[in-house]
Amino acid sequence: MKHKPILITICVIFIIGIIGSVWVLNAPKKSFVRVVSDGKTVYTADLGVTADTSFDVEYQGHVNTVEIRDHQIRVKSADCPDQTCVKMGYLHSAAMPVVCLPHKLVIEFTETADGVDAVTR
Repeated sequence: MKHKPILITICVIFIIGIIGSVWVLNAPKKSFVRVVSDGKTVYTADLGVTADTSFDVEYQGHVNTVEIRDHQIRVKSADCPDQTCVKMGYLHSAAMPVVCLPHKLVIEFTETADGVDAVTR
């Protein structure tokens, strides 16, 4: 009988985890993105309507090339030593932005076209 409350608690936690996972995975897709360099927004776009393009973001003599293709965005190339931002690939989730720490670059989803999300307001 001592094991019954523990088993019930584990089952409840498991069910809550499944419900939370389904809720997060079925969240509406965001299409507005912003590119932030050293704390300043340098580019915003609606991936749903933006044509394929690429552009460079410079920071203290270093360059990240950002690419938008097929309504997705990524860091195509960078001259940072670890290349983590390039290896991250396309931005898929608001929970995990594409980040280049050496160049202080962040690519993230945002809720509105002006680059300001509901938390900031």
